[in-house]
Amino acid sequence: MDIFNEKEKLTQTIIELKKQNKTIGFVPTMGALHDGHMSLLNVSKAQNDYTIVSIFVNPTQFNNPDDLKKYPRTEEKDIELLIKNGCDFVYMPSVSDLYEENEKAKHYDFGTIDKVMEGSSRPGHFDGVATVVSKLFNIVQPTKAYFGEKDFQQIRIIQEMVKQEKLDVEIVPVSIYRAVSGLALSSRNARLSSKQLNDAPQIYEILSKAVALKSEGKDVAEIKHFVEKEFAQSPFELEYFEITNEETLLSIEHFEEAKNVRGFVVAYAGDIRLIDNIKF
Repeated sequence: MDIFNEKEKLTQTIIELKKQNKTIGFVPTMGALHDGHMSLLNVSKAQNDYTIVSIFVNPTQFNNPDDLKKYPRTEEKDIELLIKNGCDFVYMPSVSDLYEENEKAKHYDFGTIDKVMEGSSRPGHFDGVATVVSKLFNIVQPTKAYFGEKDFQQIRIIQEMVKQEKLDVEIVPVSIYRAVSGLALSSRNARLSSKQLNDAPQIYEILSKAVALKSEGKDVAEIKHFVEKEFAQSPFELEYFEITNEETLLSIEHFEEAKNVRGFVVAYAGDIRLIDNIKF
């Protein structure tokens, strides 16, 4: 496995691969890798000749400096895990390799999809995400890029960014990778105490019960009331639960309003912000 810290050297390798008509799969990450990331890597390996994983904690998507500071960094373990799982190339740039000095995130017009849920509580976050992913796509020139559905809103943002910038890359969403307990794997889980880790599967249990209520004929308002009540009795502080159209990410009042519907939840375990979602 080759490790690149500078985009110029990675670009030389990519040019050679393109000359040979090789397909390139790309998995952008912020490190603190776990089995969820490896599931993306494995899908990419199955669909492409070569796979590149990037590890970069992107400063422009954090509107809370403390959150950026606390984000787990485990580069040595990450590299070991990638070697073990057969990754071909890793790109681990410095901030200066991707951003000019004092460069800010590009401002995009994403319509409604960056104004709701994560967008409403984290202003500027998705401009930062789109900016860095655009930069990475232009460097890596992937055939396909892989993203976990745990960050479903992020996938919709990246799909729209690719359309706007007319980039030649296929975005491949990959199902949420869960522990046996049902907990969605996340780098932030590393910050959970043993008790919080033990309690955390309750989030997915509540979501699963919500989906079951739909099959029993309950409508959106009844399900939202149920979820809010369940969280009120749980160890978690609910920030929001929304049931939305997957395309627009706008909340719906009745399931008949959209063909594809998904429920999104954000809850706090202490000061640790956990997100999850489920298809209805």
